[in-house]
Amino acid sequence: MSLPIEDYALIGDLGSAALVGRDGSIDWLCWPRFDSDACFAALLGTPENGRWLIGSHDPTVKVSRRYRPGTLILETRFETKTGAATLIDFMPPRDGNSHVMRMLVGERGVVDLHGELILRFGYGATVPWVTRIGKQTARAVAGPDMAVLHSSVPFRGEGFRTVGDFSIKAGDTYTFSLSYALSHLDIPEPPDVEASLERTECYWRDWSATNKIDGPHEAAVVRSLITLKALTYAPTGGMVAAPTTSLPECIGGVRNWDYRFCWLRDATLTLLALMNAGYYDEAQAWRDWLLRAAAGSPRQIQIMYGIRGERRLTEWTVPWLDGYEKSQPVRIGNAAHYQLQLDIFGEVMDALHQARTGGLGHHEAGWDLERALLDHLETIWTQPDEGIWEVRGERQHFTYSKVMAWVAFDRAIKSAEMHNLPGPVAHWRAVRHRIHRDVCEQGYNAELNSFTQAYGSRQLDASLLLLPVLGFLPPEDPRIRGTVEAIEQRLMRDGLVLRYDTGETDDGLPPGEGVFLACSFWLADALLMLGRIDDAENLFQRLLALRNDLGLLSEQYEPRSGRQVGNFPQAFSHLALVNTASNLSHYRKPAEQRSERAVATKGRPHETVPSTTG
Repeated sequence: MSLPIEDYALIGDLGSAALVGRDGSIDWLCWPRFDSDACFAALLGTPENGRWLIGSHDPTVKVSRRYRPGTLILETRFETKTGAATLIDFMPPRDGNSHVMRMLVGERGVVDLHGELILRFGYGATVPWVTRIGKQTARAVAGPDMAVLHSSVPFRGEGFRTVGDFSIKAGDTYTFSLSYALSHLDIPEPPDVEASLERTECYWRDWSATNKIDGPHEAAVVRSLITLKALTYAPTGGMVAAPTTSLPECIGGVRNWDYRFCWLRDATLTLLALMNAGYYDEAQAWRDWLLRAAAGSPRQIQIMYGIRGERRLTEWTVPWLDGYEKSQPVRIGNAAHYQLQLDIFGEVMDALHQARTGGLGHHEAGWDLERALLDHLETIWTQPDEGIWEVRGERQHFTYSKVMAWVAFDRAIKSAEMHNLPGPVAHWRAVRHRIHRDVCEQGYNAELNSFTQAYGSRQLDASLLLLPVLGFLPPEDPRIRGTVEAIEQRLMRDGLVLRYDTGETDDGLPPGEGVFLACSFWLADALLMLGRIDDAENLFQRLLALRNDLGLLSEQYEPRSGRQVGNFPQAFSHLALVNTASNLSHYRKPAEQRSERAVATKGRPHETVPSTTG
């Protein structure tokens, strides 16, 4: 039986990441990068597709776990009738080779444990050649890949597995490490696990202490920020949407996508979350990644890129993996990178404008790129597109896509005026006005008293919650209030928000997915802007309660089973959490502090109202 998605924890080294189950099994790891082939793929198959287990066979074992405060160091405690021991899992921030390190500490009595290492390169398909080197070291090689195990307890080969049974008593410490290297290189030196643990703890504690978002939700914010940092590829500054692929939006369904890439749509949320929390180095690295990735012909801009800015993200399926709880297909790559999504133009322009306003400095090549993007956008904004949700069907005139085209020209005008940048501002104003009028005439349904998902449609869409946040209309506009109320009436399930109308099953939920967590945070932001502070706070608390015991969120939540679904942990969910927490903290501060924030955000729409993207 598969573990529930929320039973996993994340560890990582700012180059790759692993998921560790509550049972002590590492069931997912792509090496050496987030988007490399997995060498542990049990998450999407069976243990024979690769895992590393250190756990107890005792059916009465009690398991508890936590992250060390302010770190990405996981502690899993096994308590049996005979004793207790803690397993410490971590990946030191990368400096050369990548390592997964595990340490067992005996706390009380004696605990019997079992270890099982099954390495399968190529997403669980390739059995490596394993060579014993002395009593405590083994090397596994398959093609270009090599992994080296160092263990302070004996192990043995058993079939195509490396296994060991051992006991640990109070006061004992056992260490294990698994290191990756290219197979044509020398075997990595055995790492000092205890010294690495100390350095790793110092790194994360120092990093998390930088957070500037205080208030009653500070602990949740810090955990989300650590998660976002762990999803960042340090060499380039790119942030993956999630470290996993093909975790289903509906258990047993087909909406299983590869999220190990960087979406331009996340650009503004990422920048604001990092800058609001005081992480300007990370924000600048993300801005620079964005400029490099989007560089080139505006006609060739994509909605997503690889972590180094790669453009070719060819999608294929893995027939030998059964999928998480039989949810097939398992997909590698993402065909949506070919789609036309007009909203990304607004996201790029908004992100670069926020970067300037936030003090990240002017980038001459960036402004040239922005002007070129606007020239292209002016010729295509009237076209239908696939929209923010990457619908794999007929293109439509999505309202949110048109609004983001408006955002692109709006932010260009603001950047030109605030930072004395050259450009045809009068012409941009005229285009901005045309787009605004077009949206208000064709994207709004007077009978519903709401903006709709697409021109001429009667369906609603949670992305419309962002209209006041983006500054398209003020929150007091009756069309905005009507849109929020309509979404509350038609897209709410179990107190949470669906992405859009998709048709319902008998229990009121759409086929194929759960409620989308980021959209529920957007509703909290919209409620704040409408002055419904208690409602916003209550919704935020509801969302916090959906996190797993370690504070992690997936992409979606399935109210029927009470389970997290979709790729995990999801950057979009944690970005939304950080920004909503920031907005709530500003509302709680004294009036003079809110006024200071208004000065700091000079030039942004509705500058006295906290905003996640405006």
